[in-house]
Amino acid sequence: MITIWEIDYYSRPVLDENQKKVWELVICESELDSTPLHGFRYTEFCPGTQVNSIWLQSALANAIQQAPHPPDRIRFFRRQMFNMISKACSDLGIPAAISRRTHTLSRWLNERHSDFYPNQPGYQPSQNPSVQFEVPIAQPLPDALIGERWAFVNLEVGDFVEMGDWSIDFGERFSLTPLGMNPQTKIPGLIVFSRRALPIAAWLSGLELAYLEVETISNSGDQGVASTRLVLETGMSDRWIMASFNDSPTQLEAKRFESAKASANQVHFLALQTHPEAQSFTGFWMLQKLNVL
Repeated sequence: MITIWEIDYYSRPVLDENQKKVWELVICESELDSTPLHGFRYTEFCPGTQVNSIWLQSALANAIQQAPHPPDRIRFFRRQMFNMISKACSDLGIPAAISRRTHTLSRWLNERHSDFYPNQPGYQPSQNPSVQFEVPIAQPLPDALIGERWAFVNLEVGDFVEMGDWSIDFGERFSLTPLGMNPQTKIPGLIVFSRRALPIAAWLSGLELAYLEVETISNSGDQGVASTRLVLETGMSDRWIMASFNDSPTQLEAKRFESAKASANQVHFLALQTHPEAQSFTGFWMLQKLNVL
């Protein structure tokens, strides 16, 4: 069983005796479908005068000593902390990746900003806007990775209860229990069918998959007719065009996909199968668009 840690190392809305913001390391174990809920968690405040990779490496080492299992890899979402976190993790021999798949951490940070920090001495209310990510131009998928067919589909929350028994070659799933959704809530998804599903899934497994999003593009050169495309967001800011279409029925399906996402706390999924009659998934990734603080 793989253990993934999600970490954040950044200043908090708490001032020390010198009126300087206190920094904090926050660690939580990813709540994957194969791990228990509310797994290992760790926090440690850091004086602003000691913010560096050496302090971070030492704090991570302390956390590892206390954890039931050391992390196989670490995820973090703050671009500005890339060098410091990467250096500390590298010195500990732990792979680290900048990622928008920090689902457990995002929920916990939101809780701490609403319930924990306001009760700390030196709390200083401040604006905590969501982390802003770059929006580069979406790139087309390499030809070898384009599926032959695809379809928008829906599963209910209750269907995911047995996902541990599904036959899946590549993928990553997380628990829906902390989100408290009704078992009948529709979870939208995209299924891609391809005879080359296995190499496509292998390639996708090497990325930090974030979420799928529908975009409308105005085509000024085509009598103002708008086209629609489905974009896969990965890593920190990479964007891939999964499909483009301008027919009304498919555009309507795309709108329903986005509406279902909004009704399901932005949870959705990407799946790969060799053909529509397949009884197993070559790839299956649960996704969620996050607003991280």
